[in-house]
Amino acid sequence: MPDKEITSAVKYVSRMKPEFMLSEIRDYVKGDVSLADIYRTIQPLAYDMGIRLEPAGGDYRARRLPAAKSLILNESERKAQEEFLASPGVPDRLEKLIEKYVGKKTGKSWSDPAVIGKLRNAITGQKAEYWKEGSKRRITYETGYSILGYLAYQFPVYFIQSEHILFELAVDGLLKDRMKMLDAGTGPGTVPLALIDIYRRIGRGEAVVYSLEKYDENAEAFNALVPAYAKGTGVKAEKPMRADLRSLKMDELPDNVDLMFFSNVLNELGGDIERKAGIVRGMADKLSKDGNIVIVEPADKASSMEMRRLVVALMNKGLGVYSPCSFIWCVRCHPESCWTFQEREDIRPTRFMQKVAEEEPFKFINTDIKYSYAVLRHDKLSREKYRVPEKAKFARLSRMKDHVGKHINVVASVMSGDLGDKNDHVYKICDGTSAKPVYAILSDYHISPKNEALKAAKYGQIVEIYGVLVRYNKDYDAYNLFVTRNTDVKAAGIEEPHQ
Repeated sequence: MPDKEITSAVKYVSRMKPEFMLSEIRDYVKGDVSLADIYRTIQPLAYDMGIRLEPAGGDYRARRLPAAKSLILNESERKAQEEFLASPGVPDRLEKLIEKYVGKKTGKSWSDPAVIGKLRNAITGQKAEYWKEGSKRRITYETGYSILGYLAYQFPVYFIQSEHILFELAVDGLLKDRMKMLDAGTGPGTVPLALIDIYRRIGRGEAVVYSLEKYDENAEAFNALVPAYAKGTGVKAEKPMRADLRSLKMDELPDNVDLMFFSNVLNELGGDIERKAGIVRGMADKLSKDGNIVIVEPADKASSMEMRRLVVALMNKGLGVYSPCSFIWCVRCHPESCWTFQEREDIRPTRFMQKVAEEEPFKFINTDIKYSYAVLRHDKLSREKYRVPEKAKFARLSRMKDHVGKHINVVASVMSGDLGDKNDHVYKICDGTSAKPVYAILSDYHISPKNEALKAAKYGQIVEIYGVLVRYNKDYDAYNLFVTRNTDVKAAGIEEPHQ
């Protein structure tokens, strides 16, 4: 019996009836077809067809689902996630699953001295590779202890940073109450576990998670951790598809993906920017029309700058940038010297990490969160909708050489946290035009109600700065814009109240 005929029959019946038994489909197809054949055909298509299949005795009940919509968090749901991220750490339930997996994998307690000793060696080797650049860099997870080392050292930070990014998407209305996710280079399931954790905390949300993974050890860890942690939530995790992104067959990927993640994976592929852009752009064809692609890379200078160049290459291939960059002058940026990253609150180390770090905390404690990221889409939607008005009197940051020693007005995105010290607050700013780095500098002595909006600005937020002094920093080939107590700083696009 052709699968196409079965699929057409299910579509027809689901339009006519909000609920039906899957065995009823036999009445709508020619010939003799078994319930098992019908289920085998429909089960992988059920999500896209908008139906849910539930076992019912020896049959399956098919329910027509309402159309997916934005997952809008209410006040209590937002508060619950904000409180978690204010002092973040891997939840105890997940910690125990990881400890149990380590014990099963090694045949010993996760805290056994022999296990901990091997983990320290694995982590030391991984860290040495992370700091290499270019063709000398080779990061693999081909051995059991390499992935166990990752779970002890890198996983907690990547897990929490994924929650930060997913929560931002939810706050912006970009997650759906029922969605399809694809995680490329999933490892032990770091991003899916973060999504599960958010849905578990807010108590709602459904997702089907697909993933790509190259290494056997990572896939084994995924299958041990992700389905177990997803129990009791609306997340269903399919087993990872075994694939190398560099030789991926696009026709094997699911269609209509709502959220596609590349977390700390593209920098490990090697090769040039255009090749990586080609991989991402090819996979983007599997994205739904309002879907999102998230690219995350480490905050080190080489990885961060390469990611920004990759984003521009993807723009040249037709994708739009939602955040954190905004092109307020409606021109392309110059990412050759763009080093910008998000910084978040430190995490609480896990029991596993603390055990590994008992003898050398400085070497094996990893709690700071710094990352570079971008969210891309097929459409032109942007988090920051502000564009410089046609007759506005702002100087482009690309023209700072013409204004050295002068007080001018600028408008730009705040693209860093505070990079300074207790005396001088330093923020990287960008308007998409400058090839040289530009920083806004606010001395503690000069903080006033007129300029405190600079310190309060969120990562990627656009601010208007009036009366800032321009200086050139020869040592760093950059421009410093000095904010004084008489400088006005305000969020862009907000009208002042009438007096």
